[in-house]
Amino acid sequence: MSSEKNQDILRIAGVDFSSRLLVGTGKYKDMEETDLATKASGAEIVTVAIRRSNIGQNPDEPNLLDVLSPDHYTILPNTAGCYTADEAVRTCRLSRELLGGAKLVKLEVLGDKKTLYPDVTDTLIAAETLVKDGFDVMVYTSDDPLIAKRLEEIGCVAVMPLAAPIGSGLGIQNAYNIRTIVENANVPILVDAGVGTASDAAIAMELGCDGVLMNTAIAAANNPVLMAAAMKKAVEAGREAYLAGRMPKKQYASASSPIDGLFL
Repeated sequence: MSSEKNQDILRIAGVDFSSRLLVGTGKYKDMEETDLATKASGAEIVTVAIRRSNIGQNPDEPNLLDVLSPDHYTILPNTAGCYTADEAVRTCRLSRELLGGAKLVKLEVLGDKKTLYPDVTDTLIAAETLVKDGFDVMVYTSDDPLIAKRLEEIGCVAVMPLAAPIGSGLGIQNAYNIRTIVENANVPILVDAGVGTASDAAIAMELGCDGVLMNTAIAAANNPVLMAAAMKKAVEAGREAYLAGRMPKKQYASASSPIDGLFL
């Protein structure tokens, strides 16, 4: 089990965070909504798709960092939209240049445009290359416990299995595998992809995950700012429930009040 389970902080690549909710920055209607929803989420780490968002590579366009300043947030560049290991590695190296040498990245290598399921083979190749190149790699992957462990052994600082396909909102479809990954991990495990509403986030945390990353569940809600606030509470509640330890499940009823010594 990761050491983070024994203390109420999230430590990634040697940095401590008080929020266990990480949020994306895409799919909002405008920069103002992005700003308001991010603030409502309480997130300290925000992920940015380098191939889809401007963080300085296009000087004549609005810069996302003018709204989400690196002075207030840890910017986590991601490789969304990359379908090969080479593309992902080049994108991470570009992000390092744009962010003044920042090493923390979120790696995702997708297999196809329909499912957006991770290409595990190229993910392993890219992860090994990036770790050797000095990056602190948080990696999106399938819910395979063996692959999750292999990515940890390569040197990834966090492993991020999907709960369901990206943007599906289907919730936790693989609780057994997620729990198995958590129980065998020595690095933070964060659910990435598939969350649809607050109860999904709470379940992920109750399973023992160290955090949850989401974008569509907030940005596609009827009221993104309110949903962001709900997700913040859900992650906190799920974490507290995990730390408290749930009662054992029983097949039959059990009286809420003891009956020994009952006066008739």
